[in-house]
Amino acid sequence: DGMNVLFIIVDDLRPVLGCYGDKLVKSPNIDQLASQSMVFSNAYAQQAVCAPSRVSFLTGRRPDTTRLYDFYSYWRVHAGNYSTMPQYFKENGYVTLSVGKIFHPGVSSNYSDDYPYSWSIPPFHPSAEKHENDKTCRGKDGKLHTNLVCPVNVTEMPGGTLPDIQSTEEAIHLLNVMKTTRQKFFLAVGYHKPHIPLRYPQEFLKLYPLENITLAPDPWVPKKLPSVAYNPWMDIRQRDDVKALNVSFPYGALPDDFQRQIRQSYYAAVSYLDVQIGLLLSALDDAGLSNNTIVVFTADHGWSLGEHGEWAKYSNFDVATRVPLMFYVPGMTTSPVSQGARVFPYLNPFSHIGGSVPQGQSKKVVELVSLFPTLAELAGLQVPPACPEVSFGVVLCTEGSSIVHYFNISEGKVEQGKEGCDDTDRCFYEEPVAFSQYPRPADVPQWNSDKPKLKDIRIMGYSMRTIDYRYTVWVQFDPNNFSANFEHVHAGELYMMENDPNQDYNIYNNTSHGW
Repeated sequence: DGMNVLFIIVDDLRPVLGCYGDKLVKSPNIDQLASQSMVFSNAYAQQAVCAPSRVSFLTGRRPDTTRLYDFYSYWRVHAGNYSTMPQYFKENGYVTLSVGKIFHPGVSSNYSDDYPYSWSIPPFHPSAEKHENDKTCRGKDGKLHTNLVCPVNVTEMPGGTLPDIQSTEEAIHLLNVMKTTRQKFFLAVGYHKPHIPLRYPQEFLKLYPLENITLAPDPWVPKKLPSVAYNPWMDIRQRDDVKALNVSFPYGALPDDFQRQIRQSYYAAVSYLDVQIGLLLSALDDAGLSNNTIVVFTADHGWSLGEHGEWAKYSNFDVATRVPLMFYVPGMTTSPVSQGARVFPYLNPFSHIGGSVPQGQSKKVVELVSLFPTLAELAGLQVPPACPEVSFGVVLCTEGSSIVHYFNISEGKVEQGKEGCDDTDRCFYEEPVAFSQYPRPADVPQWNSDKPKLKDIRIMGYSMRTIDYRYTVWVQFDPNNFSANFEHVHAGELYMMENDPNQDYNIYNNTSHGW
């Protein structure tokens, strides 16, 4: 009778996690999940901004097919009536439930989080969400501000809580309802942090003394970075504490001590998130559901923490496009779980010592657009067909391909030819590639470079990441007919991963581009 699915999606989380080799972060609960999961260390979003990325992986189509590069259109009206991953599970007999931020709210999900197409009951939004951008951060002056760096006393917050705490409570409630009614479920839980503002319970700062926090390894704007590639982090500049620093636009650097504070608060927000994940997974155990529930953990995209002199997302660099991605599949990534056994005991980040290694790890380059077919296959549903070249009229198809065939390969043994895959159309002999893209309104950074509206897009940066390199071309784009002209290249970037893992030395102009 099939597995349940618990789909956890985090806003703006890059892989600063113990299970991804980060030495500073305290993330024991996510690491514990990884220790029972297949972990992908090279997973990439298709566009490094919330709404386009979410609509892309929830429909299994790339941004050029959803035609959503900003926040202002609903794909069913504007592109095609594409089925979503939760809709497909719903049509296959699952109760589908949305808690917190799954679809980006607003017009891009029809002001309804795509209910009733995608969800069995109306999506839950935490009531504290409406206070996210209120003045709730106490400044050095004792007054309240809308700061970027915002540790808070939760008891002083409106309602005495924070959105992610409420989402965890609701998700746990729904797990217990599902256990009682014995219905097969697809429960999506979307966490807000570490999205800005970096507002989290202040006790998490204790985990990260400022003297332990370094700057990014490359906190300067690279000499050969094309101006079109740079994102000027406007959303950061608009916060009260950053505004007060009067940094010059677009390339002025934030003061070192403030850079450390942002990095410290990002880490603190990740540990606060880790506690929520720990409580949620421990409740999955309590409900006796760990032995028949697939758990997926990922993020909509990454977030720059000062690398290349950049902050926030809005770029094609790995720091903005790379995401954590792991799958817990009972009986597949772990030996079968006996009824009542604890798989996910809650771990307190303030006292837990020691890391855990992932159950299995793949360095294969994979894309979030592959989530839909992968989850369908893991749950034993028919895998949606591959989309034809043009698929605006096709209701159910996917532009990703299932990555389940990577699961049973231990990294130790040499991978054989076709990796045991029968369907030759879906199996490539060559190395996999992840595609990302980002629109710009102009060749030089300006006020709307991070988030241009569709009508203002003039250039599209198409980027491909293989295990060896990241290659990006910024080409002419016409928003009226959604066409990219690859004959008209504004700029290019090429980074070789082996000797330039941080993507600081653009060698595009040192090479010929016949390929």
